[in-house]
Amino acid sequence: MSQSLLHFQCGFGLKNQRLSFIQDASLPLLPVKSYFFNNCNASQLSFKVYYKLDNHTNLHEYTNKAQSSNGVELDGTPHVQTLSNFPKEELLGKVVLVRFESDIFLHNGVEPQCRLPAALFTIKYLHQAGAIVILVSSWHVKRNSEFYTTENVAEVLSLALGLEVRPAKFVPVDVYSQPSSVDKAGIYFLPNLFQSKGELSNCSKFSEQLSSSVDIFVNDAFSQSHKILASTVGITRFCSSCIAGFYFEECLDQMKNIIRANKNPFYAIIGGGNLVKKAVALQVLASRCDGLVFVGSVAYQIMHALGIPVPLHLVEPRAINEALSIVESAKSRNIPLILPKDFWCKNEFSSGQLQVFHARSISRGWQPIDLGPKSVDEISFFLQGCKKLLLIGPVKFNSSTLDADRTNTLVTMLDNLILRDCEITAVGQMACKAVVGKSWSLSVVNPIEDASTVWEFLKQRKLPGLMALDRAYPFEIDWGVTYADPAQPLVVDIGSGNGMFIFKMAKKRQDWNFLGLEINGKLVNRCISHLNQSGMKNGYFIETNATSTFWSIISTYPGDLILVSIQCPNPDFNRPEQRWRMLQKSLVEAITDLLVSDGKVFIQSDIEAVALRMKEDFLKYGNGKLEVVSDQGEGKVHERGWLKDNPFGASSDWEQHVLDRGAPMYRLLIHKIANKS
Repeated sequence: MSQSLLHFQCGFGLKNQRLSFIQDASLPLLPVKSYFFNNCNASQLSFKVYYKLDNHTNLHEYTNKAQSSNGVELDGTPHVQTLSNFPKEELLGKVVLVRFESDIFLHNGVEPQCRLPAALFTIKYLHQAGAIVILVSSWHVKRNSEFYTTENVAEVLSLALGLEVRPAKFVPVDVYSQPSSVDKAGIYFLPNLFQSKGELSNCSKFSEQLSSSVDIFVNDAFSQSHKILASTVGITRFCSSCIAGFYFEECLDQMKNIIRANKNPFYAIIGGGNLVKKAVALQVLASRCDGLVFVGSVAYQIMHALGIPVPLHLVEPRAINEALSIVESAKSRNIPLILPKDFWCKNEFSSGQLQVFHARSISRGWQPIDLGPKSVDEISFFLQGCKKLLLIGPVKFNSSTLDADRTNTLVTMLDNLILRDCEITAVGQMACKAVVGKSWSLSVVNPIEDASTVWEFLKQRKLPGLMALDRAYPFEIDWGVTYADPAQPLVVDIGSGNGMFIFKMAKKRQDWNFLGLEINGKLVNRCISHLNQSGMKNGYFIETNATSTFWSIISTYPGDLILVSIQCPNPDFNRPEQRWRMLQKSLVEAITDLLVSDGKVFIQSDIEAVALRMKEDFLKYGNGKLEVVSDQGEGKVHERGWLKDNPFGASSDWEQHVLDRGAPMYRLLIHKIANKS
């Protein structure tokens, strides 16, 4: 059987004939004399290499990161499987694709020395574990675009890692026709995804091509979490294991730490503008912090809502209601809102002319650009007892022409807080520039350069790149608490919806346990609420993407998996050729492996094409272990092979809806052939 898979042109071949390499003389593979630094001036480039890791670096602090999470978390941060928790022995010989942060290496802004080790450790750890590592990323090509080639970036990575990184190309090929010859792990680097339409549109076909030769996907690109990309979201639908790398895990823990009430008093200094878009996030901060300090353009909107005179051109349209709601939230918790008392302003007609104005009396023709001395003094006094501080957004109001001493007035007050053991988190490029480079302990200063992801998190939105990894990855299910008798046979309903099938079956067969896997969190919450009210002890529901988590959940169950049902999946009529994409090869393989001998798979749909597609996928990816149950008894099967009736006598809500309107259902039972493990 042939299949169009990802093909890397590097001059090497992988074992198991899943991925093959052919020689491409056009791609230099790190010659002894580096053309990169011999043929161009390194000072022209934006590449920065801060560390060269040796082979004996202790990975303990990264492989144990998962144990450090504590405190209150928002709904948008589910448990995800991490490289820290993933069995290292499972990496040996596997093809692992790593989506990493290229900006850490190709950087024009804040020097990320404190972040680089975790990013490099992910790659180095996988290599040392014997994995075949494929690196992929995207980066803006600005000036000197000829230096931002795949080959040059691969060499920068090689220097940083102290390991050879080989540039590669990918094209569709029939890999089964290619010989395999590589017996050891290597590191390969794919071309820039920045201008790929398939990447930006999260194209399913592109995602499948990108993942077609991959066993395990590792996401280490935390700053892309708020985006929906093929290399961070789409790819997870086609990989059997999707996990977070060390850097991703570290950034996620830093972000969750923002709203942990572990140190008090906890204050936030908020810069920047655009109150309307940030209103929900500011409401969250108002509900968690002990005080808010506004130093950016948002301050104007709060002042305007409070009736303080503000030049009209500084007032954001439609922001007054959001500003008032923030004020009311602060009043309800009796926490202070600190607003600027004065500003440094520049003359709009003479940019070199600067003057301090009181907040209530800014003269016409003058533009506020930074906090005035009274504002800085008051904020400094207010923060004296602070034990935890969030600095988010630009600390200045506008492009400033103030001299270096004056522009740093707000930042220098942080020195005293550091001496008082205050934990500071700086979010955003400008905020990070204010703290990174100071002679402060990195144990108390946490820079998070990408502000967009943090703002989305504070808005309590689910981050697509995070949710795609492993929605509600349940790595610690206590089956003894979940069920009265966890040794009973297990029935799993994938896409359980409102749980009608499970509730009916659980009443009929109390000698079985039932588990619903559903991606819609609201439906899961309703089912669990009904479960608690009914007192049922042999049913349970989990909010998860079963495509990526089925194996991790069910493999830990102490009893036998005897039945899996997939009923009435939602088809995508806009893409007839891909009507239903949840049933991926990885899910079929997981179901097949975990089913007990002679265990059953029940599939049904009111759309025959969808049911037929499911049947074909199970038979295609079941590795010869599955077959359709043919002996159903006389009169129980239509002439087209579909079952006339539900063999379990328990209908799902959609099935009942279809039957009530007199439409047909297309059903099938598939079983695992006895003695085929």
